[in-house]
Amino acid sequence: MPMNRRNDLRNVAIIAHVDHGKTTLVDSLLKSSGQFRDAQLNQECMLDSNDQERERGITILAKNIALSFDGVKVNIIDTPGHADFGGEVERVLQMADGCLVLVDAFEGPRPQTRFVLQKALEVGLKPIVVVNKVDRLDARPQEALSETFDLFVELGADDETLDFPYIFASGRAGFATHDPSVRTDTIQPLLEMIIDKIPGPLVDPDGPLQMMVTSLSYSSFVGRIATGKIVSGSIKPGQQVVLTKADGSNKPEKVVSVEVFDKLGRNAVEVGTAGDIVALVGLSKPEIGDTVTDPLDPRPLPRIKVDEPTLSMVFTINSSPLAGQGQGAGKYLTSRHLRERLTRELEANVALRVEESNDKEAFVVSGRGVLHLSVLIESMRREGYELSVGKPQVIRKRIDGEWHEPFEVLIVDVPQTDVGPVMEIVGGRRGELVDMVTGTTGMTHLRFSIPARGLIGIRTRMLNATKGEAIIHHQFDSYKPMADEVPHRLNGVLVSQERGKAVAFALNKLQERSDLFVAPGDDVYEGMIVGENSRDNDMVVNPIKEKKLTNMRASGSDDNVILKPPRLMSLEAALEYIEDDEYVEVTPTAIRLRKIGLTENERKKSNRALAGVS
Repeated sequence: MPMNRRNDLRNVAIIAHVDHGKTTLVDSLLKSSGQFRDAQLNQECMLDSNDQERERGITILAKNIALSFDGVKVNIIDTPGHADFGGEVERVLQMADGCLVLVDAFEGPRPQTRFVLQKALEVGLKPIVVVNKVDRLDARPQEALSETFDLFVELGADDETLDFPYIFASGRAGFATHDPSVRTDTIQPLLEMIIDKIPGPLVDPDGPLQMMVTSLSYSSFVGRIATGKIVSGSIKPGQQVVLTKADGSNKPEKVVSVEVFDKLGRNAVEVGTAGDIVALVGLSKPEIGDTVTDPLDPRPLPRIKVDEPTLSMVFTINSSPLAGQGQGAGKYLTSRHLRERLTRELEANVALRVEESNDKEAFVVSGRGVLHLSVLIESMRREGYELSVGKPQVIRKRIDGEWHEPFEVLIVDVPQTDVGPVMEIVGGRRGELVDMVTGTTGMTHLRFSIPARGLIGIRTRMLNATKGEAIIHHQFDSYKPMADEVPHRLNGVLVSQERGKAVAFALNKLQERSDLFVAPGDDVYEGMIVGENSRDNDMVVNPIKEKKLTNMRASGSDDNVILKPPRLMSLEAALEYIEDDEYVEVTPTAIRLRKIGLTENERKKSNRALAGVS
C-alpha cells in the first residue's frame, strides 16, 4: 500500500531508567512551549497524577500530552522507568515513531535503560540520546555518552542507528545544550532536535481504517476509553467499525466520540486521521491489542507481545477476626468484590495474569515483580478493599522435561568497604558474580546472576548490611534450570494466642527476646504475628496479659514500663518478610502479619501438609 510521511506531527516516547528525570524533563518542555498559564504549571512532575506516583516518586502509568512547536504538533509519551512496569512501556512504544533515551550524566545507562532501549530498537524507533542532569557537581557527560554508545553496540544496533543524534540537558534547570560546558537558558534546542531528527509517522491516509488499542482508561460517565495510533485511514464520531479480537473474531461497534491529545488534556474532533494518537469513546469492551478497523475491509494489525510475568501471589478474602471492623474498615470484603476488581484491572494492566485457585475464595495473581503487585494491592486498599495476600512465589516452567525458573540480573553499586557483606548476602541466595568494576568515585559496580526467588527479601537485608548505601536494581534475564534451595527467613515469629488489645506490661516482657510489631492499645487476635523471635522457631505468646493487682504495694514493682518503638513495615517489606504459612492482611487503615492457620490445631495441620505428612 502507498505510505506517506506526515511532516506536521511527531510522536515521541521518553524512555529511561527509574529516577533519571523523564517526568521532570517533560515539565521543562511544557514550560518552554509557552502554551500554558503559570497556574497550570505550578507543581513538579505534573504528569505523575495519582497519589502513589507522587508518594513513591516514580512513574507507574504511561501518560500522553501534546504541545506545538514551529507549527508541528508533538505528541509526548512519558513512560515508567521501573522494570516491574515494563508492560506499560512495551505497548505504548507502538504509538511512537521516535524516542528520547534519557541517561543520567553521572550514572550513565542502567539496567532499565538497556531494557527499554532494546524494546525501542525492536519496534524500529528513531532514538535521540539526552544526557540529563549535566549540572550535577559529579556529572561526567562525555563518559555517560560513550557508555550509551557501547550499549547500542551491545544491543546490535545497525550503523545508521549508531549514528544517533545527542544533546546535553538539565530537566530541573530547564536547559539543553550541544556543549556540556556551555549552559544555555532554554530547553528549545531539544525541541528543535525532535522536529529535525525524528521522522513524522509513516501512514496510508486513503487506506482502510487501522488502529491498535494500546492503552485503556475508564470513566464513570462514558465507560472505557481506548487509545492508540491510527496507522491507516481516518475515523469520525458515529462511524461504524469492527474490533478484531484475540480469537480472530470481529465485533461490530460504533464510535461515539473521537478525541485527540491537546496540551495536558484531550479535545473532541470531527475526524482523526492517519498518524494521530486518538482516544475513542463508545466501544463496549475494547481490549489491549484489539484492532479498530473498517467493517467492509477488516485488516487486523499484529497483536502486542508482552513479556510474561515471573512472580505470583495468592489474593484471598480477609478472614481475620478484625475483618470489616473498626473505624476505617473496608467496604469491599467478599470474593465477589475481589473477582470484579481483579477483572477490571486486567483490562488495562497487560502484564498481569489472574487465575482461579483450588480455593473458591482465592485467586492466583501473577505479575512482573513485588513492586508491580504491591502497587495493585495499595490501590485496592485505598479504594476500600480488604484482602489477605500470600508469600510471593516464582513461576516455574518445564522445558525439555526439566523444571526451569526465572533468573534476574542484579546490579548493586556500593562503597568498596561494603563489597564483602553484599557478596555474602547474594552468595547465600544462590547468586553468582558476573562482573565487578570499581570506579573513580569509590563506588564498586557489581553484576550478579541470581534466581528470582533469591531476590525476595534481599533489598532490606542488603540496605541494613550497607547502612543504606547500596543502590540496587534488577530485571528479568531468562529461564534457567532450577538452582539449589534458597535459605528462608532466619528468625521465627511471635504468634498471639489471644484476642484483645496489646498491653504494655505484656509487651515489656516480650521485648527482651524479640522485635515487636505492635504497640500498646493495638488490636491483636489469635494467630496474628506480633513480633520477630530472637531465635529461629515460632513462639506462641500472650500480648494482652495484664499485671495482677493486689492490695500490697511492693518496692520497685511499679516501675515505669519503657518500650522500644514497634517495627512498622511497608507493604513491600511485609510481602518480602512472610513465609509460606503466613499472610499479609491488608485493610484501608492497617497492614498486619498473620499465620494462615489462626488456631494452633490449624497450624499443626498446615505444617503436616507442607511436610507431606498425612
